[in-house]
Amino acid sequence: MTAHVLILCTHNSARSVLAETMLNHWARRLGRDVRAHSAGSAPSGRVNPHALAALERAGIDTAGVRSKNWDEFAAPDAPRMRIVITVCDQAAAEQCPFWPGSPVKMHWGYPDPSNAAEADKPQAFELTRQAIGYRMLQLLQLPIDTMSDAELQAALDEIARR
Repeated sequence: MTAHVLILCTHNSARSVLAETMLNHWARRLGRDVRAHSAGSAPSGRVNPHALAALERAGIDTAGVRSKNWDEFAAPDAPRMRIVITVCDQAAAEQCPFWPGSPVKMHWGYPDPSNAAEADKPQAFELTRQAIGYRMLQLLQLPIDTMSDAELQAALDEIARR
């Protein structure tokens, strides 16, 4: 059974999109039955072009990547989420809707690379992509499908401390 992971950031234009795309990339490469989704409470309606460029430079497929509202994943017919991760402090502080499946929740905050000076944005987005990608790889090393919620929460907390 596919383990679904929802990654949230307020505008769903950069960090959460990087996380979704990197987790799906690594899951395919490793043959893991894990599917990432991303969304935001106030999506911008577009994916930051610097995020797309960082992914494309790394050879990551960006086809189908789009900015989404988190309401898509709170609907009764939405996939049952195993894990919900917030990647920006603002989203972590927001009152989230009820997620089908009562998933394990985690906050892994990252600075917003969009705040970098224009000339520094390519490097800021690349460093953010690498940091998020490494953490998603760590998540995929876990036996998610056999872990209890308590075991999964403890393992995610341990990854956060590293």
